Amino acid sequence: MRTTKYLWEKLQTLQCHFNWCLELKDEVDIGHVLNTVALKVEHTAYHNHSFYLAMRAYLQQLQGNNLEALDSLQEAEMRLQQDHPADFSRQVLLVYGNYAWIYYHLVNYEMVELYLGRISEICRSLSSPEPYSVQIPEIDAQKGWSLLAFGFRNGEEAAECFQTALRGDPSNPDFQAGLAISVFASWTHSFKFHLWDKARRLMEQTLRRQSQNNEVKMHLADLLRKRDWRRSMGLTMEVAQNSLNPEDLRNAAKLCMKNFLPQAIGILRQAIALAPGYHLLQSDLGFCYKAQLEGATSENREEILAAAIESFQRAVEGNPQSIFSRLELAQLYGGKAPLYAQELYQNLLEELPTARKRCQQAIYLHWGDFLLQRKGLDHQALEMYEAGYLIGGGHIHEWQLLRQRLMKLAEKFEEDSEMDQAAAVFGTLRLRPEFQK
Repeated sequence: MRTTKYLWEKLQTLQCHFNWCLELKDEVDIGHVLNTVALKVEHTAYHNHSFYLAMRAYLQQLQGNNLEALDSLQEAEMRLQQDHPADFSRQVLLVYGNYAWIYYHLVNYEMVELYLGRISEICRSLSSPEPYSVQIPEIDAQKGWSLLAFGFRNGEEAAECFQTALRGDPSNPDFQAGLAISVFASWTHSFKFHLWDKARRLMEQTLRRQSQNNEVKMHLADLLRKRDWRRSMGLTMEVAQNSLNPEDLRNAAKLCMKNFLPQAIGILRQAIALAPGYHLLQSDLGFCYKAQLEGATSENREEILAAAIESFQRAVEGNPQSIFSRLELAQLYGGKAPLYAQELYQNLLEELPTARKRCQQAIYLHWGDFLLQRKGLDHQALEMYEAGYLIGGGHIHEWQLLRQRLMKLAEKFEEDSEMDQAAAVFGTLRLRPEFQK
């Protein structure tokens, strides 16, 4: 017992995924991040494959797959020796920390002691006053990349990590890229102009040093799409022609969807050929077909609808827990098979208590739309929109859509002389006049 507590206290001081308070709500999150990490391992443009392999090990351990996790760490260590022979000891601390934690969960305390010893030896060689941690920029950057991999909602915290890393190594181009992406991530969750401007400046600086950084190039294209459309599309087409990274191609397709729908479909098919199991590519292809439905003729409407349904079904097969793909599938079936659509919505409503806040918002939004548009139940739809609108946090996109729905319903109630009901809706809108995380 004393040995267990003694080791536990040492493990708490390690700089690794097990100690970094990375927000994972449930198995849905773990599966999604594992998919993201798999793409990073295969296609990352940086010399940090080993870092993503170490993250994969952490996620595998959370799923109870300890032996697979150890295999991932062994692969990470081998990759580090190839990519970072000159600074291996500075880069490997994260891997050793994950090793120590996994062996602790396996109740192999002898191996825990072995890796704690290796960590202590490295910290001592780097003149750290602490036996099992050291303040070096490599560790700060690894934490920053980890936060980004777990979701752009962590952009602000990731930016702090990269800022700290850059204070230790101001000219490191990968750290500069990480900071640029982090600020962009923060902007995507607030849309504040000062973050837009800072992200743009940082990404322009990064591309001057890393002209082939397609990830940064696509984020810059996204930033510029409303202010410099021609440059945005130029960057997008450049990435579409030159990148073999499915995530870069996916982002390129998303920017093409509004004005160049056939090109977007072609880019997504190219990405699917590279990563056929990546469910988000199928989901985005479904969105392209949905967009085509808006201008479809009676002759080709059924064909396009079938293609959209097939794409979202494949997305769900690739990730059965994907709430957004299932919502889209339910919406498409709304006119074709309303009873089946209602069954899909009911299944999603049962998952509300454990869903992330953005997912909760989306479920209330889509179910409200179904009640309003397919069943004509204004008041029941109102209850759903209000419930989603009043969720604290969530995402600004769904919040804006819910606000729009409430505004339209209030106007409808006024037109129908339901003045008390309209006043109540405006009262709800005043409860949350601005989006707050």
